[in-house]
Amino acid sequence: MEVPLNPDVPLDPAAHDQFPAACWVGPRHLAGDDGRLYDTVADALSTLGWTSLTMVRGRREPDEEPEDRQVVRSTVLHLSPDTLRWAQWTLADEPFLLGDLPIAWHVCARTDTNSPLAQWSAYFTSDVPGEAVADFLVALDARRHPAAPSGGRELVLEAVTGHGWLLDIDQPHAGAMDATFTTHISYGTVPPLIQDGDPQTLTREVGEELDGWQAWSEPVLGGGCLWAASFSSSVPDDLVAAFARSVSSTAPVLRRVLPDSTRDRLLRAPAI
Repeated sequence: MEVPLNPDVPLDPAAHDQFPAACWVGPRHLAGDDGRLYDTVADALSTLGWTSLTMVRGRREPDEEPEDRQVVRSTVLHLSPDTLRWAQWTLADEPFLLGDLPIAWHVCARTDTNSPLAQWSAYFTSDVPGEAVADFLVALDARRHPAAPSGGRELVLEAVTGHGWLLDIDQPHAGAMDATFTTHISYGTVPPLIQDGDPQTLTREVGEELDGWQAWSEPVLGGGCLWAASFSSSVPDDLVAAFARSVSSTAPVLRRVLPDSTRDRLLRAPAI
């Protein structure tokens, strides 16, 4: 859907009598997750036929009322029908940080049902546009072999340059950024603790790192990231390209809540 966007349309809740509560906004990579990252992704997975399981761990005292139960950890796990791929909502489960932001979704895939180990992992923090995570999972669901390599790094770069992003002048074969230099995607060393099934992860020397795709948005240089995503070294490039194509899309997205750090950078139009 293409609609004219206006940077002067406010989304101040106090102005709801003059402007709608929801607006179409762009660019997508600065639009945040609308505070609905779980719902957006979970709805997409439900449409695909994935099963959801809620796991709650805590402590319950004798004669304790249900509302007084002390829940220590709680996660929601979504499984594909063939159980070869899964997505876990970890935000309520004390996730580790990526770019100083808590990881919200952890996505994995394996080669066959005989192995309990994931072949690769992908991580998405809060404020990643939910549409991009959903498109990544739709592409994953459509794959017959979710862990088989496919394509090459050029697929990822073509996905974003097709939407007007610029190749990194220093690493044109391994990175790109949007025209305002706020959002980046780059192939390089992955952060610590990123899980991958590549045998090198078990045999590599201390200090030796594996490479993978990373994406992040930093609206103000040195001001911290709005969101971050990390893909372990074995994530197929065509799946990373699906995420990159979606997050760099020029099509506006519907939002009711805007990130404080990008509110003034977004174009917006009333949702009628």
